[in-house]
Amino acid sequence: MDNKLEPSKANRKKFDIDLQYGKVREGAVADMLQNSKIEVKSERGMWQKTGNIAIEYQSYGKPSGIAATEAEYWFHNLCIGKDMYATLVFKTEVLRKIIDSLDYKKSVSGGDHNASRMYLLNIQKLFSSDVIKAFKEHDNYENTKSN
Repeated sequence: MDNKLEPSKANRKKFDIDLQYGKVREGAVADMLQNSKIEVKSERGMWQKTGNIAIEYQSYGKPSGIAATEAEYWFHNLCIGKDMYATLVFKTEVLRKIIDSLDYKKSVSGGDHNASRMYLLNIQKLFSSDVIKAFKEHDNYENTKSN
């Protein structure tokens, strides 16, 4: 066996902490998939051309999609043809907070008979430092409020 792959004694503590952190996250994902309500949407070709995803919030004048879901998690598949390229996963309440915090969000009509309204969210903007900062500030406020 090659000992070069084993962590040194100095690195072992960090390895153990990282391993524990990873196991907690793996358990959280398993719990999400097995015990939580999830909403799954799939984005086909337009996201590649525009860099946006569409998040429906209204259909035929009534709340729908992100505005109406009772799901705890929102899965947004990014597809290329018939293949799934990637899946974005958000806690639904977090995605709502992100949408609310955006300084600019475009709303468009679409779907069957153009009866739905949806936000077009730039994928890069979802992960930009200003959106993450707004989320952290809101999250910190919520944590201090509940303590």
